[in-house]
Amino acid sequence: MTKTFEFLLLEGFQAGLSWRTILYKRQNFRKAFDNFDFNKVAKYDKRKINSLMKDAGIIRNKLKIESSVKNAKAFIAVRKEFGTFNKYIWGFVDGKPIKISLNHLRNFLQEQNYPI
Repeated sequence: MTKTFEFLLLEGFQAGLSWRTILYKRQNFRKAFDNFDFNKVAKYDKRKINSLMKDAGIIRNKLKIESSVKNAKAFIAVRKEFGTFNKYIWGFVDGKPIKISLNHLRNFLQEQNYPI
């Protein structure tokens, strides 16, 4: 289990719903998705997906369940290529958080003719 995969999985289920709904069902998701073990989730077959579709404790959306399996496989592939998923993500910002001041953001928005 990794917190990162947990958050990715929950984020996928949250799309179109409130975080409150997802967080209320978080423990149900943990149980249903094998403690967010991406190696196990990547191996889910149609039988397991159908079982999850009957689990009233989670969001029973077949596309979201299937995407969780695909995302687990992608998560494994990224880890294989980059060593860790976090290393991959942090690579987009050279391993450092981007700090933007409010004035910098305001100036950027004005340059883009975005109403403030």
